Amino acid sequence: MLIRSGYEIAYSCPQPTPMILTLSVHPSRINDLMQPDRAVFDPPVAANTYHDSFGNFCHVIQAPPGKLTMRTDFVIRDSGLPDPVAPDAAQLALGDLPVDTLLFLLGSRYCETDRLTAIAWSMFGKTPKGWPLVQAICDFVHGHIAFDYAHASPLKTAFDAYTERQGVCRDFAHLAITLCRCMNIPARYCTGYLGDIGVPADPAPMDFSAWFEAYLGGRWYTFDARHNTPRIGRILMARGRDATDVALVTSFGPSTLAGFKVTTVEASG
Repeated sequence: MLIRSGYEIAYSCPQPTPMILTLSVHPSRINDLMQPDRAVFDPPVAANTYHDSFGNFCHVIQAPPGKLTMRTDFVIRDSGLPDPVAPDAAQLALGDLPVDTLLFLLGSRYCETDRLTAIAWSMFGKTPKGWPLVQAICDFVHGHIAFDYAHASPLKTAFDAYTERQGVCRDFAHLAITLCRCMNIPARYCTGYLGDIGVPADPAPMDFSAWFEAYLGGRWYTFDARHNTPRIGRILMARGRDATDVALVTSFGPSTLAGFKVTTVEASG
């Protein structure tokens, strides 16, 4: 299947303002692009492109004073298959984990393992390890947090989401990631496009989505505690420890969001 995706995001800055953008399709999906994912800036600005320490595409720009609009529009080929499900995927012992997964066992900015370890073990200590454990965590988070855009906050952590029981997709992901790490399962944060493909249309405006990956049975598997069901048509943009590492726009100076539109729909052809 083909999916058309893109964004149009605008910022207003009172002075020249450096920014780091993490808005490109992940390198792992580049070969699936039928049309390039190329950022266009109005007014035009130079962009220095690089790979960050997690392998994501990033751009460094300097936004001029006034309004800057950034946009892209592309078509990507997708298998049309839902997220893989592997009920027999085993949890590896610490000593058997690849060293590059160990970072994703540690606490991070939004994932305070120290505050949730006792809670995690009290709830999941007797749950069978591996896939059943991660699924039990997703089931819990899905039922524990009420989705509500009114309760979105860039300061909200996994522990906050656990105590407040309200949030958006990033809060579902942060809490599930933290509980997995507390139970010795490497887990990493993902952001990208997820349209209403294969599900009833959501009347709310389209947004980017957050989910997570857990390392089981020698590979990373996709999990989504917000929707808690395999979905079709995920387009990965970036991975990291938590939302800090994959912030869409990091501004190094005053800036105001002046426009935000995301599109991702099944395309004909």
